[in-house]
Amino acid sequence: MESLSEEAKQAVMAYDAKKTVDVAKRVIAEKVSIVDVIENGFTKGMTEVGALYEAKKVFLPHIMAAAAAMNAAMDLLTPELEKQGAKASEGLGKFLICSIEGDIHSIGKDIVAIMLKVAGFSVVNLGRDVALKEIVKACEEQKPMGVGTSALMTSTMVHQKTLEEMLKNAGIRDSLITNVGGAPVTQHWADEIGADVYSENASDAVNKLTAVVR
Repeated sequence: MESLSEEAKQAVMAYDAKKTVDVAKRVIAEKVSIVDVIENGFTKGMTEVGALYEAKKVFLPHIMAAAAAMNAAMDLLTPELEKQGAKASEGLGKFLICSIEGDIHSIGKDIVAIMLKVAGFSVVNLGRDVALKEIVKACEEQKPMGVGTSALMTSTMVHQKTLEEMLKNAGIRDSLITNVGGAPVTQHWADEIGADVYSENASDAVNKLTAVVR
């Protein structure tokens, strides 16, 4: 019998919103780990669709359809996650998060934002395809303890390196923890560009960023 995580993955890859909603309802009813199904099901499905897009085997409408299918499930799962973290304070500090300039993918980043909020961070979600100069401006104005950027494509993750340089030029890099993530991003890449934290997934982001501030 297929696990709910595998069903979630297959539903996203089939662009089947009705199926993703069905899986989400069962996750809630059966009290299965929401984070596990998101990371090992829905997100993996999106990652595979993203890889097919990079390989030019599917196109932008397919990415959008897969995202819509996952969002339909997240509409149900997000409130449940927030309930689980309802008692959390926001005492760990302000954290800015976004999808890097040129990248329209937002689901993985949104999951990280939710999980960090549940863990006790005050999260400001800047959205997707955020211009580098706007990220720098937000950091200057809001003075967060950290900023995280997500990239799902190799063609956009290069902007994470540029952002490191722009933060240095603005004189604020040393006052921030920078976090990078996304399907093509690795610890090697984070080390190469000088980012402080590499997050493989939402749980990893929570664990590493919490460790930094405590």
